[in-house]
Amino acid sequence: MNIAIIGATGKAGHFILEEALRRGHDVTAIIRHPEKLEERVPVLQKDIFELTKRDMEAFDVVINAFKAPAGKEYQHVDAGEHLVSALSTTDTRYIVIGGAGSLYTDDTKQTLVKDTPDFPEAFKPTANAQAEDLERLLQSHFLRWTMISPSAIFDPDGARTGEFKIGHDVLLTNEEGESYISYADLAIAVLDEAETPNFEGQRFTICGERRA
Repeated sequence: MNIAIIGATGKAGHFILEEALRRGHDVTAIIRHPEKLEERVPVLQKDIFELTKRDMEAFDVVINAFKAPAGKEYQHVDAGEHLVSALSTTDTRYIVIGGAGSLYTDDTKQTLVKDTPDFPEAFKPTANAQAEDLERLLQSHFLRWTMISPSAIFDPDGARTGEFKIGHDVLLTNEEGESYISYADLAIAVLDEAETPNFEGQRFTICGERRA
């Protein structure tokens, strides 16, 4: 499978890149700074806002692991709009990494995690932008999209277990009552979805046990 990863040198992007290579896929890193890339893979050196339909339709799957800089969290929305435009009417699948803030707190679906009193103020701009990005995806047409939201605790140092629960719009917790997932296991879920689409036109979330 021919896969492009936007933000392949970021935390999530790097884990997704490694997982894709582990599975034998052809991977292209879409990045601005090739000197930061550790793996030897083809590079498309472009800003996310410079990507065109011609760029995108060359791939089977485009994975968006873009992280907006502090103070410019609105770029999640702007970048999402740009990519939706570039990918609409193509056969390329679009998988975007969202956030836990746009998940509901429970099955009543009355309150989003980002709107709870304990949600960190510093994370609200990103959570609000990613929630808006999801809403626009839900309203999009002629686009093969999927969003995956990690758990509230998103651990770059956590183990790669391949064992996790899958849900849709409600925050999940593990046996210890934690909403937890490692970056490595998120990468597994992303590649599972890329290889076997189960959530096209939907958002899903995952949660696993914390292991050393």
